[in-house]
Amino acid sequence: MTESELAERECVACTSDDDPLTGDEIDEFHDDIDGSVWEVVDEHHLEGTYEFEDFRDALEFTYEVGELAEEEFHHPDLHLSWGEVVVKMWTHKIDGLFETDFIMAARMDHISEEYSSDE
Repeated sequence: MTESELAERECVACTSDDDPLTGDEIDEFHDDIDGSVWEVVDEHHLEGTYEFEDFRDALEFTYEVGELAEEEFHHPDLHLSWGEVVVKMWTHKIDGLFETDFIMAARMDHISEEYSSDE
C-alpha cells in the first residue's frame, strides 16, 4: 500500500475488544507514512515533527490538522512552536496504536505537502 492509498482509507473506530497493533503490523503501516517525520515510540504511539518556514505556516497546518481531527473524532496531541509542529498520537481506547492512527498520519503528511518550500 502507498501513503496515498493509506490516506484514502476510512477511519474506523476501534472497540475495547480490539488489540493494539504490534511488531510486523506496525512496521507495515509505518512503511506507508513519511519516515522522515514519523517514528513509532515503544510500540505505543506515533510521534511526528513537521518543520515549516515560519510560525504562520506552522499555525495554519495546526488548524488544518485540528479540522481533520474533528472530522474523524481522532484527536492528536499537538505542540506548536515557531516553524515546527510536533504531533503525538495513539488510540486511547486501547492504549496503543490502531490502523486509524496511521491513516491520520498519512493524511497529515498530505496536508503538510501544501507547505513545502520545494516550489
